[in-house]
Amino acid sequence: MRQFLVLLFLAILVSPLSAASRPNIIYILCDDLGYGDVKCLNPEGKIATPNMDRLAKKGMIFTDAHSGSSVCTPTRYGVMTGRYAWRTRLHSGVLGGLSPHLIAPGRETVASLLKKNGYYTACIGKWHLGMDWARPDDKPVNASNIEDREQVWNVDYSKPVTNGPASSGFDYYYGISASLDMVPYTFIENDRVTMLPTEDKKFAMTEGRDDKKFTREGPTAPGFHTSQVLPALEKKAVSVIGSRASEAKGGTPFFIYLPLNSPHTPIAPSKEWQGRSGISPYADFVMQTDSTIGAVLDALEKNGVADNTLVIMTSDNGCSPSANFPELKEHGHNPSHVFRGHKADVFDGGHRVPFLVQWPAQVKAGGTSSQIICHTDFMATVADILGVKLAANTAEDSVSILPALKGEDKMPLREAIVHHSINGSFVIRQANWKLELCPGSGGWSDPRPGSPGEKNLPPVQLYDLAADVGETKNLQAAKPEIVARLTDLLKKYIAEGRSTPGAKQANDEEVPLYPKAAEKKQAGKKNKKPDTPGKL
Repeated sequence: MRQFLVLLFLAILVSPLSAASRPNIIYILCDDLGYGDVKCLNPEGKIATPNMDRLAKKGMIFTDAHSGSSVCTPTRYGVMTGRYAWRTRLHSGVLGGLSPHLIAPGRETVASLLKKNGYYTACIGKWHLGMDWARPDDKPVNASNIEDREQVWNVDYSKPVTNGPASSGFDYYYGISASLDMVPYTFIENDRVTMLPTEDKKFAMTEGRDDKKFTREGPTAPGFHTSQVLPALEKKAVSVIGSRASEAKGGTPFFIYLPLNSPHTPIAPSKEWQGRSGISPYADFVMQTDSTIGAVLDALEKNGVADNTLVIMTSDNGCSPSANFPELKEHGHNPSHVFRGHKADVFDGGHRVPFLVQWPAQVKAGGTSSQIICHTDFMATVADILGVKLAANTAEDSVSILPALKGEDKMPLREAIVHHSINGSFVIRQANWKLELCPGSGGWSDPRPGSPGEKNLPPVQLYDLAADVGETKNLQAAKPEIVARLTDLLKKYIAEGRSTPGAKQANDEEVPLYPKAAEKKQAGKKNKKPDTPGKL
């Protein structure tokens, strides 16, 4: 008996789940960074990304990683909750900077899970999941799309916000409420703006270019400028790493969720980065984003916590056409690499994303995985690392990728994966078969929803990605049995409220299998803005 107890004590002492060895976790979510923008993923790319490449060299590359959606808000919901966002009220488009909260109070998030397990949790960057602003006389703001111009002053910015990051499990928050082309233009720290937005301003969509394209006009803090945001987020992240390193070594690990504002519009590289790429402002901004990632990696090394810190670097969706694809093409660069489409689309260019992982203590350097994974898998992976069992009504669409990280995966981790485009068109993929429940892109590339080029196309698309990664040959007519099988599987996932094994759960609302005539063209005038290429 005594020998057994000694062995048990030693097992606990060296266990990777013990308090002393639980990893710090940093999740870096770039905004609109294309798969082809990362040099180690696209050797033909023309943008230098030495720090992303460095991260990959010291860790693992996932070549078939995906966002749950081709646009911002729904992807972020999936990262935080392990659940597809189409199970909520958000069936198309994105929220605005003033929209109320999307994560239901009481729903477990990665942050709340980690906090309950002894982690310090911080969110630094773009939230874009809604928060409840004080609205005198209950003045209206759009609940599930971007606020109209006449609504931007319907908020009392001097009052605290509720149901934001703090309500989702974060001990600390510093950042912006939504995309940097949406109001308000001011930083938020915890539950209050750091400076009242008393001015009414708009900013150039591309810094240094007089192309007459601007962000949405609205409340702006005095002195605020879009080019200040990325450096501010970098500085704050480095500071938090420095302040928490000693506690992490002492047994209180940290989790930093770092959703950057770049290289999303406004494309606003700092002066020191303007012109550095020799290609375009977008390329400059990607390079500055890479530098920010390098600063985070340097801070981990400087503070002696790099070895046992799990770093994930990815993007929320594909590259936006606002990056100016023709200009990039002139220099031989394609942000979508070999994939069709871009941000907003059902095609892989809309949702196949960079996904690089570094964790020196557990993940072998220089590895590559071809497992099909999704952003929603973050939560189950964290639970797996901690040895925590998730409740039946938690992370319903999340699968642990820990076996792949450790090189112990012997079979596919996922049964299938589901995506959503900006107009609410569904995609389901199983192995190499990909079914798209729309005739065109479902987004911003041609053929666009409702366009003449879409009218005579078959109602669905089926592609064999093993033979046709560019999605050029629609096999829906030749393979009706696969169309039927995948459609039935998607219906099952919707009806059961989950795509993973477990007890049936309820969706927040009835989930439409097809867009309601593209939501009647995005509900007419109110949704024109989120359906405008590059302004999302």
